[in-house]
Amino acid sequence: CRIMAGKVKWVTDIEKSVLINNFEKRGWIQVAENEDWNFYWMSVQTIRNVFSVETGYRLSDDQIVNHFPNHYELTRKDLMVKNIKRYRKELEKEGSPLAEKDENGKYIYLDFVPVTFMLPADYNLFVEEFRKNPSSTWIMKPCGKAQGKGIFLINKLSQIKKWSRDSKTSSFVSQSSKEAYVISLYINNPLLIGGKKFDLRLYVLVSTYRPLRCYMYKLGFCRFCTVKYTPSTSELDNMFVHLTNVAIQKHGDDYNHIHGGKWTVSNLRLYLESTRGKEVTNKLFDEIHWIIVQSLKAVAPVMNNDKHCFECYGYDIIIDDKLKPWLIEVNASPSLTSSTANDRILKYNLINDTLNIAVPNGEIPDCKWNKSPPKEVLGNYEVLYDEEMAQSDGHDRELRSRSGQSTGVKGSRARDSGKPVPTTWK
Repeated sequence: CRIMAGKVKWVTDIEKSVLINNFEKRGWIQVAENEDWNFYWMSVQTIRNVFSVETGYRLSDDQIVNHFPNHYELTRKDLMVKNIKRYRKELEKEGSPLAEKDENGKYIYLDFVPVTFMLPADYNLFVEEFRKNPSSTWIMKPCGKAQGKGIFLINKLSQIKKWSRDSKTSSFVSQSSKEAYVISLYINNPLLIGGKKFDLRLYVLVSTYRPLRCYMYKLGFCRFCTVKYTPSTSELDNMFVHLTNVAIQKHGDDYNHIHGGKWTVSNLRLYLESTRGKEVTNKLFDEIHWIIVQSLKAVAPVMNNDKHCFECYGYDIIIDDKLKPWLIEVNASPSLTSSTANDRILKYNLINDTLNIAVPNGEIPDCKWNKSPPKEVLGNYEVLYDEEMAQSDGHDRELRSRSGQSTGVKGSRARDSGKPVPTTWK
């Protein structure tokens, strides 16, 4: 299998449709071609084989792949939380202003992941936290699954005991015999539009972790539930109310197959600007970008920064009714199947723009090439963070306008640190 990349060139519309709609069903598939070479997009399972010491595979300089070897440090739910917690503690030890806490001991700037515990390992810690607020609702997710599989909500300890205890021995089931889960405090005050809950699916391309260089895709979208939201405990089992995953919502009676229950991010921005104001909306999206960069910084030290790799992540963000964004999870293989006509256009452009950054000018790949691609090849991507550029400017992009020391385009600190200046990530 020759793993190369370049500009997307589909032979026929039928071929394009077949390829995209079979994206997640095969170990690797050809998604682009020209006269000299082909590009293959590989699944995470195939990546494990490529980088396994047992297989003996070695990639040459003209071969690149679309995952980092240990991408799961960010994309596995439990490891993402573990790495973010470690990152916060390290910043705290260093005395970084980013790790500042309020009078209640909560992080002021780094509180962007719901309170989360790993089960069964953190069962006792979870029980202790649950008893502080017994009326709270929690959401349980298997660590290694996607598309909403295995997710359920609880609001009583008896419900988790039923899940966690063996019926015969009434003793805790070991992790080896039961799949590991994460349990997170449920965001029960989501921002609603038309009475319905939604989340954001945003695409972020990372070309290198050290130095960190990432790009934000401007054409993300909102995924809406088909049933109006209610915090009522009687609806905890109704996933059409609580989970935005298209894999779940498409089975609902009210699912719209034309628009797929989706809004573009630009439509969301327009809605928020008209209902909440432009300044508040800009602040929200600035905070979303901040969350993404900090999550990438959290895993950068542990990521195997192989020179043959790039990765396009699917970020899931939920906004609460106070317009505070929360990072829910990061997907290593965001769905590239198209459920609507707009989906098809968006994801075709996503693949095209991703390849044009991975291999500028459609030339033969060279994994030693480590420069920023020219602006004209970015397409719908925009530079979100360039650590090398930030450091060359003399300051890392660490502080935001919330702490009175905002950063500019290249990561330089604002001169007037006494007066907050809106941060720009564009």
